[in-house]
Amino acid sequence: MSVTGLCQICEAATARYTCGRCGRVVCGDHWNDAGGACTACLQGHQQ
Repeated sequence: MSVTGLCQICEAATARYTCGRCGRVVCGDHWNDAGGACTACLQGHQQ
């Protein structure tokens, strides 16, 4: 699956990942490989 657009957290960097928990598309700075989710989900902040 291709991810396009801006990160839905910082709205500045190019999105490269899709969070399986919330569906956000996020950049590398807001993705956690170890957790397999975006940083917002890992912090418990669902939108």
